[in-house]
Amino acid sequence: MRWFLPVLTFAFGVMMMSNFASAATTEPIHLQLDELARMAQGKRLGILTNGSARTEAGLHDVDYLMAKDGVKITAFFGPEHGFRGDLADGQKTGDGKDAKTGIPVYSLYGERKAPTSEQLKDVDLFVFDIPDVGVRFYTYSWTMTYAMDACAAAKIPFVVIDRPNPITGKHVEGAINHEDYGLVGRLGHDAKFGVPTRHGLTMGELATLWNSAWMEPKVDLRVIKIPSWKRDQWLDETGRPFIAPSPNMRTLTCATVYPGTCIFEGTNLSEGRGTTAPFELIGAPFVDGDAWAKKLTERGLPGVKFIPVTFTPDSRRFAGEKCGGVQVVVTDREALHPVAMGVHMLQTVQQLYPEQVKITDYADKLMATPGLRERIKTESVADIVKGWDKDRAAYDALRAKSLLYP
Repeated sequence: MRWFLPVLTFAFGVMMMSNFASAATTEPIHLQLDELARMAQGKRLGILTNGSARTEAGLHDVDYLMAKDGVKITAFFGPEHGFRGDLADGQKTGDGKDAKTGIPVYSLYGERKAPTSEQLKDVDLFVFDIPDVGVRFYTYSWTMTYAMDACAAAKIPFVVIDRPNPITGKHVEGAINHEDYGLVGRLGHDAKFGVPTRHGLTMGELATLWNSAWMEPKVDLRVIKIPSWKRDQWLDETGRPFIAPSPNMRTLTCATVYPGTCIFEGTNLSEGRGTTAPFELIGAPFVDGDAWAKKLTERGLPGVKFIPVTFTPDSRRFAGEKCGGVQVVVTDREALHPVAMGVHMLQTVQQLYPEQVKITDYADKLMATPGLRERIKTESVADIVKGWDKDRAAYDALRAKSLLYP
């Protein structure tokens, strides 16, 4: 049976606050901010953040800090989706002033990826405070490293307010990039490889790895650790709410499947943007959801099932058009291999619709697998996955030296 999913429109800020209403927080987020406030006494702060950086009470971290005695913020920096986190993916924004505080806001998405020396001239301490999703091609992590490079050159200490990796810091999966893809996967100084798709690190750990292995000169890095996080914890096991870090990253389930389903950004299928379940709904007007779900089910992938659906995006690709497709339903998140799942999904839909499915080189970059768009036509997914092991031992060794949590 095919499900029909109506499309609803959500406001990003409303989504975030509704998460707070339904979740009781036991992880004391504010304690990390209190530590930063003590560290910041007598210093001028520059903060790279967005709207998802909030305390357990739902207060934006910036507002919490500005209420502290002795904390002076002189500059804000915004990543993709902007300083307040409400811009669509790919939407560029210029510099300006924050309407609420009057503090300058500098964009680090678009023509400029790193702060300039002029923008840092009134900054004594630079702070990165953005929740992430633990996936190489999610752009915030690389915006962080560009800022680290700038702060190293300017001799400004760099502080990371660390957050849990919502999809655990235990699982590592996917290809390691061997080319510099910028905001979807950098290569550091003198680096021969980068990180896997699902890298198994927090932002503080990734910053530690970047600084120790791939930065020259190095930055004075300080990580304010999560009080009691364990590597095998999913975010919903910590007591912290899932706050959408970008407009289409709305739930923990979305983050769980995203390492694989984001591959469809490199195709002419809808990845569910403009629907109520981005990255969980995949399809196109030419797709028969029943046929695709049947073909995927025959592959017996662990931890997941595929439900045939019909959906109509209200924006982005195929806006206003009825699409057939599948909904990705996680049945066992520990058993799921989302990156391999994404390749299985792309291969099966290409087999069903070889003339209609178009795959670009962006899919190759997202999966860090050169020639993937052609290889899926002739090779098994198992053989493609075997190729992902290149430099895995070397990465694992660097990662092990950078881990901050048991």
